Amino acid sequence: MSPLALSIIKFFGLLTIFAFVVLLVQQSLNTVMTRRIERHTVNRRLKLLQQGYAREVIAGLIRPDLLASGVSRDSMAGRFHRMAGRAAIGIPARRLLLWMVVASMLLFLLLLTTASAAGSAITPGALLLLATVSLCAGLGLPLMFVNRRAQKRSKKMEEQFPTAIDIFTRALRSGHPIASAINLLTTEMEDPVGSEFGLVADEIAYGSDLNESLANLADRWDLEDLRMFAVCVSVQSETGGNLAEILHNLAGVIRERASLYLKVRALSSEGRMSAWMLSILPVLTFLVLFMINPGFYLEVAQDPIFTSCFTALVALYGLGVFWIRKMVDLKV
Repeated sequence: MSPLALSIIKFFGLLTIFAFVVLLVQQSLNTVMTRRIERHTVNRRLKLLQQGYAREVIAGLIRPDLLASGVSRDSMAGRFHRMAGRAAIGIPARRLLLWMVVASMLLFLLLLTTASAAGSAITPGALLLLATVSLCAGLGLPLMFVNRRAQKRSKKMEEQFPTAIDIFTRALRSGHPIASAINLLTTEMEDPVGSEFGLVADEIAYGSDLNESLANLADRWDLEDLRMFAVCVSVQSETGGNLAEILHNLAGVIRERASLYLKVRALSSEGRMSAWMLSILPVLTFLVLFMINPGFYLEVAQDPIFTSCFTALVALYGLGVFWIRKMVDLKV
């Protein structure tokens, strides 16, 4: 066979392999993207309904914090309760807090045993240091994660809500009653709006008052947009009026306020990023340095003055974080 024929065969062989690889990659990407779209367009409540779960069971799976009672709304436990609910981690807030406390205690005992085995003297300063490390790792870091996830879902809720109001308004103008319009949101919107309004629809189906269910929804998320929506529906149900026109105007107000809010966030992005760095970096540096070289802190902890100085340092750090958060907490 001539060299030219071999070259042609090699060329077509390589071209065939290239085409096969391109088609394989394209098919794989199409499969992955299709599954991703299906996962995002169908909310979790609908998936659980398709799997045969009862509505009251779904309420406990989606929002386990709904089953808890006896928690004051304005207390620290109440705020943590709502934050864990918005984060949608699938664990009741009380159980999550219990796990974090147990993890901190176990970590403290582990560090104490390790320090004793290494020959370090267990002084009050060393106990304070080990307790601080345990609380930062077992309580502080999980709280940061939960808070970050809750803020991310709240932001997504705010972004989806104007679209949800538009769908709700079009349903009302088409002649649907309010309950039917809410059911439409449960099938057309992804999480978190779809599942949250699905819980409202389930509460209404089981005999709860519409205004009370919407007020509970606004209270769980602590968003002004949801409160305005609940107030509009409540006032219209008592006094009458064109609810579709009211909600259409409300959607416009929400979008304009969101636009202004994004401009403010863009202008304050440098300050907010500095606040995050100043808040998180000291804790991470402290934990990483302690894991790499525990003796760096344990040797200093033997000094009697360490306890008072370290306590003052932690207090100043807490005051600084509080002050920084007040500075960057912009209200629009």
